[in-house]
Amino acid sequence: MTISEHLQELHGLPVFDFPDAGSKAELPSVPSVAWRIAVDSYDSEEEWEEAFARFLDAVDTTQVRALIVGPWSEAFDSGPEPIVSALVEARERLPLLRALFVGDITYEECEISWINQGLVTPLLDTYPELLEFGVRGGQSLAFPAVRHEKLRSLTIEAGGLDEAVVRGVAASDLPALEHLDLWLGTSWYGANADVSDLEPILAGTRLPSLTYLALRNSEIQDEIAVAAAGAPVVARLETLDLSMGTLGDEGAEALLNGQPLSHLKKLDLHHHFISKPMADRLAGALGVDGVEVDLSEDESAEGREDRYTAVAE
Repeated sequence: MTISEHLQELHGLPVFDFPDAGSKAELPSVPSVAWRIAVDSYDSEEEWEEAFARFLDAVDTTQVRALIVGPWSEAFDSGPEPIVSALVEARERLPLLRALFVGDITYEECEISWINQGLVTPLLDTYPELLEFGVRGGQSLAFPAVRHEKLRSLTIEAGGLDEAVVRGVAASDLPALEHLDLWLGTSWYGANADVSDLEPILAGTRLPSLTYLALRNSEIQDEIAVAAAGAPVVARLETLDLSMGTLGDEGAEALLNGQPLSHLKKLDLHHHFISKPMADRLAGALGVDGVEVDLSEDESAEGREDRYTAVAE
């Protein structure tokens, strides 16, 4: 699987692409859409910051509720530091901003593991009213521990996350966070975290409001499932998502034999390497309790070393 489409919605709002310079396109009502600002990845005649400056002049930004950072020029070779700076400088002009996603970039624009990122937590420091924050791309991504009183949703999509990012998220103080989605990735693209780095999350001591936990797209999906089978945080989740990775019978067996999962609304395991007999056991055991179990996209591999994550390069 590759990321072939841009975000269609953010913060419950449909996405609108801010027009190129010189366009006569009619603009929608400002608060009715999530605004996506992007330039060409390869041969842009305009830098992202210039497009953003046009945006600030073209709309009443005091009504903007959701903002998406699309491709910047040569994202495969340069990070978003100027973009982060521009967004920080514009904080007074975006008082109602509640959702921000950095790096809405498809594989045709830049493969996920080639996207250069950087230090993104200044955006959380600058916008204390943010409810949703997301970032795509793990190369050079920095996410030291942060405190944010109101953030409800945090998503980090990557083909490979560095352990320092995982530890930073796990050590963050996010009392309102309900939804956490981490794509851990593979060592081939920089993933080097292990289950111990996830311990503060799994222990349930850092994120008191969490109800949706996704630890997915990982080459250590079995190990994560084994840890989740006895993790205190699972008891208060509505959704546990261990999808998109290399999950096999070992992880599935642990989930079956671990703590009760009957309280879950959904167990998402799509894109997996679980055998059919084990998948039937898992679906049958949880289906009795009304848990939605997603076991779609069953993959096959001769050995564990042949398994693969859904998103890598």
